[in-house]
Amino acid sequence: MVLPFKENTTFYQPEIWPELSVHLKEQHILVYSESKLHTLGSAILGGGMGSSSYFVNLHVSKDFDSTIPEKSLENSVHEYGYPVKETVGLMTAAYLSFASVQEETNDHFGLFVCTTSGVGNAARAGLDRTVYSSYRSGTINIMIFVQGSMTASAMLEGIMAATEAKAAALQDMSIKDSETNLIATGTTSDAMVIACDPRYYRGIIHQHAGTATVIGNAMGRLVYRSVIESVSSLDLTHRTIE
Repeated sequence: MVLPFKENTTFYQPEIWPELSVHLKEQHILVYSESKLHTLGSAILGGGMGSSSYFVNLHVSKDFDSTIPEKSLENSVHEYGYPVKETVGLMTAAYLSFASVQEETNDHFGLFVCTTSGVGNAARAGLDRTVYSSYRSGTINIMIFVQGSMTASAMLEGIMAATEAKAAALQDMSIKDSETNLIATGTTSDAMVIACDPRYYRGIIHQHAGTATVIGNAMGRLVYRSVIESVSSLDLTHRTIE
């Protein structure tokens, strides 16, 4: 198990990545890269494609409800002193101290994954359900850091592989949507980010990252493990209030 903050630790240094550091602050997790990384994701702040050095996972209360969550997150990032235009920002009501990290390296890439999980608002995609016009917190937030270069389409494939792995993890843990009592595929407000450092493994560009590729398979495995670990670390009380 790799739950670096469960025993009151506030700093984690990935073994494979000396230029990357993970910090548990009072109300957020900061992943900081000494160089700008190429990013793609569904983050509230800095989502889409871009480049960033600061990755913030902000804790908010379960009853947080905002029609403009990006503004709330931007204000928090500014308050913490991070450059807004260089920051990717996520929100969650999950317990940050139960964040799971996983890492792996081989001859063609390195991977570091950081996941926080709350499943109190677990939901199954593809069915009619209660919907909201504004942002509601909860969330499984997944950040995937890649040593190496990927095309934009490969990054999208990686997000697909990771999303499938997240859904598989919830299925294997029998996490259910409370509205339908069916197995959940995620929560109502999940987010995911992939960030690539092209300084590593120069000359290798990953064109694909589906589940049958080496890198896509690795992403899926690490995301699966991190979701299993972060959700399993929650007791039943924590699971229901997130």
